[in-house]
Amino acid sequence: MSNLVIGLIGTGCLFGGILLGVNVMVVLGLVGAFGLAALVGFQGATALLSTVFFETTHSFHFSVIPLFLLMGFFAMRAGLGEDLFEATSRWMGNLRGGLAISTTIGAAAFGAASGSSVGTATVFTKLALPQMLDRGYDKSLASASIAIAGTLAVMIPPSALMVVYGILTDSSIGALLIAGFIPGIIFAVLLCLAIWLTVLRRPELAPIDSTKYTLREKLASLRLAGPLVLIIFCIVSGLYVGIFTPTEAGAVGAALTLLLAVIRHRGIKGVQINATLLETIRTSAMIFGILISALLFSKFLALSGLANAVGGYLTGLDVDPWVIVVLVSIIYLLLGMMMDAPALLAITLPITHPVMMDLGFDPVWFGVFVVLLVEIGAVTPPVGINCFVVQAASGGRVKLEEVFKGLVPFVLAGFVMLVLLYIFPQIALFLPSRM
Repeated sequence: MSNLVIGLIGTGCLFGGILLGVNVMVVLGLVGAFGLAALVGFQGATALLSTVFFETTHSFHFSVIPLFLLMGFFAMRAGLGEDLFEATSRWMGNLRGGLAISTTIGAAAFGAASGSSVGTATVFTKLALPQMLDRGYDKSLASASIAIAGTLAVMIPPSALMVVYGILTDSSIGALLIAGFIPGIIFAVLLCLAIWLTVLRRPELAPIDSTKYTLREKLASLRLAGPLVLIIFCIVSGLYVGIFTPTEAGAVGAALTLLLAVIRHRGIKGVQINATLLETIRTSAMIFGILISALLFSKFLALSGLANAVGGYLTGLDVDPWVIVVLVSIIYLLLGMMMDAPALLAITLPITHPVMMDLGFDPVWFGVFVVLLVEIGAVTPPVGINCFVVQAASGGRVKLEEVFKGLVPFVLAGFVMLVLLYIFPQIALFLPSRM
C-alpha cells in the first residue's frame, strides 16, 4: 500500500470520526499516531511522538495562550463588559438600532481585552440582550448582533486564535496580533452599518429608546471605558514598538486586568482567583491538546505525501489566484459549520497554508483572512458555537432558530470584509510592515 493511499485512508478516518461525534482532539491524535506507525513503523512513530510532545510543551510561544486567556477571565471578573456597554449605550442608545450598535462597539472593545469570542458573546448576552428585548427589539436582530459581535474578539489583539495560527504555521505571532487591529475595527464598522441598514429598511425591528442622557452623563460614562483603553494601548503600542514580546504582552495584560478586578471588588476575594485559574487551565489544556494532536496529524500528512499532492494539484491549476482563494474560503466556511475554530485550523492549515504561500500570499495576511473565515463559520449553522452560547446565556428568552434567522445581514458584512481584505491586503499588512 502506497504512502499516499495511507494518507487518504487516514484523512477519511479523521472526518468519519468527526461526523460520528468523536472528540476532535482524540481523533486527530489517534489518526496521526496510527498513521505515523503505518508509515515509519512503531519505533519511528514513538520517536516522533516524544519529539512533538516535548517541542510543543517546551516551546516558549505556547505560554502566550494561557496568559491571554487569564487576561480575558480577569477582564470578565473586573466587570469591563458592564462598563463598556454602559458607556456605549449612553452615547448610541437613542439612535434607531442604537443598542445593537452599542453592543457591537462594546464587544469590539471588550474583545480587545478578553480575546475570547465565546466569552464576549456570553458577557454581552447577559448585559445587552435583556435591555434590547425589554425595549422592543426584534429577538432575531438582538441575539444575532451579539453572536456576530463576539467574533470581533479574535480579530482585535490580543487573540488566542492568532497565536494558534502562528504556532501551527511558524509565523510571527507579534505581527499577526498587530495585523488584526485595523481589520477588526473595519469589520466592527461594517457590522454597525449592517445593523443601521437593516433597521432603516425595517424600522419595526428596533424602536428608538426614549431614555435621555445629559452631555455631562455621557462624558462621565467615558471614565468607565478608561481602564480598558489603557490596557489596549499598553498591549498594542508595546507590541508595535517592540517594548515587549507577545508573551510579555499577555503577562502585562493579565496583571493589569487582575489589578482592575481587585479594585472593582475592593479586594482579592471577589476576584475568585482559584476559579479563574482553574478555568484558564482547563481552556489552555484543551487548546494545547488540540495543537499537539494537530502537529501529529500534520507530520502524518507530510510523510504520506498527501499534503504535497493536494497542494501541487491546487497550485498547478490553470486559474487565477482568486479562484484558489475562493475554493479555500468555501472549504473553511463549510468545515466551520461542523467544528470549532482551533480544531479547524489544526486540520486544514497543513494543506492550505503551503498552497497559499506557493501562490505568493503573505503568511500574516493569510492568518487574518483565515481567522475571519473561521469566525464567520462560528456563527453559521449547524454548529455555530456563538449562536449556541447566546441562546444558552439568554435564559430561554430566545430560541436557537431565532438567532440563526437574524444572521443574514451580518454574514453578508463578513463576506464584504473578506473581499476588502483580498483587494486591499494592506488593511492587514500596513501596521506589521512598520513595526
